[in-house]
Amino acid sequence: MAVPAVGNQPVSGSALKIDARAVIDPSAKLGVDVEVGPWSVIGPDVELGDGCVVGPHALVKGPTRMGRNNRIYQFASIGEDTPALAYKGEPTRLEVGDGNNFREGVTVHRGTVQDQGVTRIGSHGLFMAYVHIGHDCVVGDHVIMANNASLSGHCVVGDHANFGGYVGIPQRRCIGAHTHLAGMSLVLKDVPAYFTVAGNPALAVGVNVEGLRRCGFNEETIGLLRSAYKTLYRCGLTVQEACGRLSAEHPGCPEIALLVESVLTSEQGIVRPRPHRQ
Repeated sequence: MAVPAVGNQPVSGSALKIDARAVIDPSAKLGVDVEVGPWSVIGPDVELGDGCVVGPHALVKGPTRMGRNNRIYQFASIGEDTPALAYKGEPTRLEVGDGNNFREGVTVHRGTVQDQGVTRIGSHGLFMAYVHIGHDCVVGDHVIMANNASLSGHCVVGDHANFGGYVGIPQRRCIGAHTHLAGMSLVLKDVPAYFTVAGNPALAVGVNVEGLRRCGFNEETIGLLRSAYKTLYRCGLTVQEACGRLSAEHPGCPEIALLVESVLTSEQGIVRPRPHRQ
């Protein structure tokens, strides 16, 4: 259970490890075994779950709720106001799950009232140096974003998505579960679940086979998704026709159902395939 810290001194018996040079707002609630390094600032209305570690020179600003065992490295800024011009200082929040790593210089902004007023990040993510997660984003579990990858506001990212370095995502795009976005890609359209994209603008180049294997997918399922990729992109069908065929041919298959859902619910349109080599 979280307990408050007063000034720079933890409440007696709370097992906190707070450097004397850190600044902790009296209203912040810190769980058991939380560590805060020198010159870091934990602002008002912040909750850090048990086992969280905040390194030196980091900022956590509220309203922010973080689960257990998150680690924030130096110069990261977590829960700051968004610079979006529509934001006028309204109360908004950030919600973070368990076991995430926010590496050096990562920036995560809270939501805006123009959306749901909250930015959400799941659990067990790795956000490498200088990653940015914009206002009102919803990021799933086990997401990896390599150095300088950036999400603009209102983006949705599925579980196990993997971003290469310097990937850029405009506002209101959806990145499906188990996708891979190759480094330096500019992703202007939504990315269906399980696919790999690359380039500027990013094009679909196949199924994320290596990522699926790492997550324990068997070869039969991977083969099925490869076939679904061809049905969607190589059979001369409309998107609706392709999704209808996939649903009819594979009823009850959860992987196909997730792929079809990620395609049919797209509001921005899905990425197109790389031109087929003859």
